[in-house]
Amino acid sequence: MNNREIKHKIKQITQEILPEVIEIRRHLHKHPELSFEEYKTSKYIASILDKWGIKYQKGIVKTGIVGIIEGKNPTSKVIALRADIDALPITEKTGLAFESINEGVMHACGHDVHSASLLGTLYILNKTKEEWEGSIKFIFQPGEEQLPGGAKLMIEEGVLEKPEVKQIYGQHVYPELEVGKVGFKRGTYMASADEIHFTVKGKGGHGALPHQLVDPVLITSHLIVALQQIVSRNASPYLPTVLSFGDIHGSGATNVIPNTVHVKGTFRTFDEKWREEAHQKMKKMAELLAESMGGSCDFEIRKGYPVLVNDEAVTTLATEKAIEYLGKENVVELNQRMTAEDFAYYSQQVPSCFYRLGTANKEKGLGGNLHHPELTIDEKALETSIGLMAYIAINT
Repeated sequence: MNNREIKHKIKQITQEILPEVIEIRRHLHKHPELSFEEYKTSKYIASILDKWGIKYQKGIVKTGIVGIIEGKNPTSKVIALRADIDALPITEKTGLAFESINEGVMHACGHDVHSASLLGTLYILNKTKEEWEGSIKFIFQPGEEQLPGGAKLMIEEGVLEKPEVKQIYGQHVYPELEVGKVGFKRGTYMASADEIHFTVKGKGGHGALPHQLVDPVLITSHLIVALQQIVSRNASPYLPTVLSFGDIHGSGATNVIPNTVHVKGTFRTFDEKWREEAHQKMKKMAELLAESMGGSCDFEIRKGYPVLVNDEAVTTLATEKAIEYLGKENVVELNQRMTAEDFAYYSQQVPSCFYRLGTANKEKGLGGNLHHPELTIDEKALETSIGLMAYIAINT
């Protein structure tokens, strides 16, 4: 069967299974679960695989599911497809008929779409397994939204081994892109992401008597400004780097200076060597500056996800297949993003491609921002996603 014939067959099967995939997505959206707590989600995904006769293993990192669909000559290549299954601690405000019934939890990053899409893709692959070569390993992964990241833990449990995965694909909803379109970025695509936590210690007291105190609020103010020099005076102007602080907590009052100030922030960049250098510079600066002002600083960096690098050859080939399947006008080139993804752990191990799925429909008022309580998607994106991923998996 040539590419034209397999494309036609994939599109036929896509139309056959699409209504059920939409219902799967709506069920998942209505019943979201937080990272590493996706027990009902995992059970539901397993029930669909059982119904379709697709074999799998469950209980990987507690709620993860892994399986293999074998085509002809199954040892000739092993390609992996991954979907994340967890939701976010956000109260949904979409008003959808299938709005989350779990208070304070929402699929605000589209993982319901990812999981439903992968299920639809597996249905297609299973229906066509006599017509393609190799094996497709599928990964339903927990805990993408929470450190240390489900990808890291699943790799440690051997998800890329037995059989050894040669390349891996993942897709992510992209509400900045219209439905029917997809986007690719070769090379470095998404940033590393580290959490910064530090506590400045001083000697609190009456705000009218600062000469008797060691003011941790003042030290913190100097420190936040000084730490920006790590970016402005040390990072290469050709290497995007972000240092931001979003939580400063002192528990003082208008005339009360506290003993301590707690600060939380994020550090992101695209180069692992510079990342390590910056960690050392920040820690040293924080400790010495606080000491020079009479206080002290406990500075902690919680190392998060690494830089996500899309393999040049794999991504080029996937882009070509997307053009074949969707048409050139529906495939766009993406810019780098300062957001992070634990799919990066896979990209550090095997040649990878992480691409974006357009989900917006401006005419229908569907879109918004990721991690937002009013995020909505055009479910026609599921038609694009399941067929394209199957086509890429078969032809790369």
